Amino acid sequence: MPVNHIKSLRSITIPKEVIRLVNHRTFAAGAKAKKGSKGGTAADAPKASILSKEVKSTTVVGANILKDGADPKVLPDSEYPDWLWHLLDKRLALSELRRKDVETLPYEDLKRFVKLDNLARIKENNSLKAKN
Repeated sequence: MPVNHIKSLRSITIPKEVIRLVNHRTFAAGAKAKKGSKGGTAADAPKASILSKEVKSTTVVGANILKDGADPKVLPDSEYPDWLWHLLDKRLALSELRRKDVETLPYEDLKRFVKLDNLARIKENNSLKAKN
């Protein structure tokens, strides 16, 4: 019995107008570009900053994550910890660390060498296993 219902549904023809209405894709309402204009609209252009240079130099604008909080003030360099200034220092690559004498490496470089060497060895073993 269900097979008969399916066959009867297949025989129904649906007008193309109905299909167009159902499959019509809508987009969010926005500004329409004029004909012949190229690029974005004036609303897409970057806006000039409202904040003064004085405010920008004394506060970290946009660093506040709290709902009722305020942006933090920029402190003098002496107020920040020493390790902060070394975060962006360039560190030696594994190839450079291998060229140096392990006995003379500072502790941090030695730790980094062991870590990078272990990772390289693991990758090499994995690639050998994948080939077999």
